[in-house]
Amino acid sequence: MSAYWLARSKINDPVRYKRYTDLVPDIIAAHQGRILARGGEFAVLEGPKKFERFVVIQFPSLAHARACYESPAYQAASRHRQEEGAGEVELVIVEAMPGI
Repeated sequence: MSAYWLARSKINDPVRYKRYTDLVPDIIAAHQGRILARGGEFAVLEGPKKFERFVVIQFPSLAHARACYESPAYQAASRHRQEEGAGEVELVIVEAMPGI
């Protein structure tokens, strides 16, 4: 069953944050992930308007999504956005409903 990363982020330092975003697509692909939405127009219908970037990534399974997040490569890349508050992220993994 597919699973999705749903990420909301706020970029505080675009130069440092880019060090993270330059690495992530290859890491996601290595775990059979596919970026469905990254940036682009959005509308916050409910909830805090703190976040300015939204990302949706599809993986073949919850195990693939978790393995990507826990991988040494992703953890190393994520340090670029964590350093000196370059970005703030909320990231969840959600499993798709059966048949989707």
